[in-house]
Amino acid sequence: MSEATVMEERAARDSVAAGYGTGGKSETEVKSEAAARAQGFFEEGYNCCQSVFLAFAKQYGFDRETACRLSASFGGGVGRLRQICGAVSAMALVCGLETGAVEGADQAAKAYNYENVQQLAAQFEAQSGSLICRELLGLDQEGADKELREKMQGGMGRHQPQARDEQYYATRPCKRLIGLAAEITQKWLTDRSNAGQESKAQTKSNAGQKSEAQPKPNAEE
Repeated sequence: MSEATVMEERAARDSVAAGYGTGGKSETEVKSEAAARAQGFFEEGYNCCQSVFLAFAKQYGFDRETACRLSASFGGGVGRLRQICGAVSAMALVCGLETGAVEGADQAAKAYNYENVQQLAAQFEAQSGSLICRELLGLDQEGADKELREKMQGGMGRHQPQARDEQYYATRPCKRLIGLAAEITQKWLTDRSNAGQESKAQTKSNAGQKSEAQPKPNAEE
């Protein structure tokens, strides 16, 4: 793929990522577009967390460099420690931008944020089988290819990322899981947007009913 083609695809992904409303498209189409954006970033070489976060970051005002730096350390199960999956961490980052508490003493806001993070994580785990990087990669399975497992193995002192070659993409579930995380995040955002619109419409309707219920002034007065 030429550099010009890569740049064109990158610009297209960034322009689509500017909003998360359905824009007249079906929910399936919107979810698929989010997954394609995230998977496209992964194919460019970004790690799991960066790929999912980049698919949504622009709508929050982040330029590419800032978004990449914010999400960089969560790749490989946090710094290649093979702990919580980077795609899940990206979901949590987006959730924080939407629902994060901004006052240290606001217990209700913290609880609301944690509740939403747990809901997102639960959906991911239900469809993937785990939230843990090493489990998702099958590093603990008996009979796993020893050489491949050594390449994929993370942990303290194992900080060198694996080369992005054909074997990398053929043996890892990462691209599929990145698409899954993006779809779950997109649906959550769309549901929030729709709920907000319904709430505004209901408030407007209630205000109209209250106005109609008010007694009209007597013209003779």
